[in-house]
Amino acid sequence: MFDTLSDRLAATFKNLRGKGRLSEADIDATAREIRIALLEADVALPVVRSFIKQVKERASGIEVSQALNPAQQVIKIVNEELIGILGGETRRLRFAKNPPTVIMLAGLQGAGKTTLAGKLGKWLKGQGHSPLLVACDLQRPNAVNQLSVVAERAGVAVYAPEPGNGVGDPVKVAQESIEFARSKQYDVVVVDTAGRLGIDQELMQQAADIRDAVSPDEILFVVDAMIGQDAVNTAEAFRDGVGFDGVVLSKLDGDARGGAALSIAHVTGKQIMFASNGEKLEDFDAFHPDRMASRILDMGDLLTLIEQAEKTFSQEEAEKMASKLASKKGQDFTLDDFLAQMEQVRKMGSISKLLGMLPGMGQIKDQINNIDEKDVDRTAAIIKSMTPAERADATIINGSRRARIAKGSGVEVSAVKNLVERFFDARKMMSRMAQGGGMPGMPGMPGMGGGPGRQKKQIKQAKGKRKSGNPMKRKAEEAAAAEAKAQGGALGLPAAEAQKNFELPDEFKKFMG
Repeated sequence: MFDTLSDRLAATFKNLRGKGRLSEADIDATAREIRIALLEADVALPVVRSFIKQVKERASGIEVSQALNPAQQVIKIVNEELIGILGGETRRLRFAKNPPTVIMLAGLQGAGKTTLAGKLGKWLKGQGHSPLLVACDLQRPNAVNQLSVVAERAGVAVYAPEPGNGVGDPVKVAQESIEFARSKQYDVVVVDTAGRLGIDQELMQQAADIRDAVSPDEILFVVDAMIGQDAVNTAEAFRDGVGFDGVVLSKLDGDARGGAALSIAHVTGKQIMFASNGEKLEDFDAFHPDRMASRILDMGDLLTLIEQAEKTFSQEEAEKMASKLASKKGQDFTLDDFLAQMEQVRKMGSISKLLGMLPGMGQIKDQINNIDEKDVDRTAAIIKSMTPAERADATIINGSRRARIAKGSGVEVSAVKNLVERFFDARKMMSRMAQGGGMPGMPGMPGMGGGPGRQKKQIKQAKGKRKSGNPMKRKAEEAAAAEAKAQGGALGLPAAEAQKNFELPDEFKKFMG
């Protein structure tokens, strides 16, 4: 969603790099480019004005003028101001002292409230809570059925006494759900309310009635991040009509301009608490302003990547793999281990999303977006078509074995050969890293292998005729060269002949008149 904004900001900062100091003109030009980038990303005009004012004030002050690297200092200022308009610090859910904690979802129809209720339920379950989803959207066709299906997929309970489709009283359902949760020991109640295609009195009244009936601990306003500036207008209307405590952004994985996400927290004064960035129930997490600003500026999001890895990989498994790789040339690390590692990485999410969290990946985002996720499945099929002996020792895989494996996995023989070769290369590299050798092929870099004294290849000398090391011989060569220069012109002809025959090219003749 923020690709265009990231590209524009990256191009702006590229022009600053290499400058020892920044003039007023440089700061004005940078501020102008950032303003255009934000407006093109559909950020609200009051937010842009406030942002640019802050950046210019700080960039013109002593903070940048005395900085060792002014360009990096400007990027630091922009990063900090971005964090500010995204809400500053991460806002956590408030839980009731006496359960159940009641969370009410509000927003327009189509914003993704029902799906988000399931995602929030799964997230809460992962945090050690026991959530109950309540179907209070009795207007939209099949909304109750949809919530039941989503709750089942998320592995959480649902309270849906009314069939919906226009039948039932949502306020009564909300009231009864609290007593039901208490009796069944559910500590969090997530109330899914009805929406409308636009703001109207009936929608506001129903939301206010449900709010008054259940006294929620948190009212979350769910907004579609793809609808642009209208999201800000809707947020202001809900804030004034019903009130809300936090914002949840849905459809953050879309390709629309994401200015609404950058505007809502600043305009409404309410922080973004959660973000949904995919269709799967797992594609949902707490919103961290600092991490989002870091992603926008193409500085990566390593903290989220580490958190996802910690959820997927157990400490015991990681240590076991590390010990195998630390063995002699990593020979204890087999294709079975390789397959297990691949499947663990796959559990973390799509490969392109994981790579997108690394710093500097914005420069190759086209290649990342074109990654074929099915390559992992094909690799797994090849390994599973091997015998246990072949997986334990890939060196025994000869031509006939490759043909059998290829036939069993439905690929070309060359694909099996390439996989085995890639496995050996990967094992060698990972083994070297596990033993503290760093990355192969990168000599002289601290922590990356090589190091002083390991550089085998000599730096090539500049091309050209070498001079003799003998002083007498070198003097004779220089004298011969001077004589040849005096006798011959630039074309190797005698000097007089060269001057007589020399002519300017026709293009130069025309130019000179």
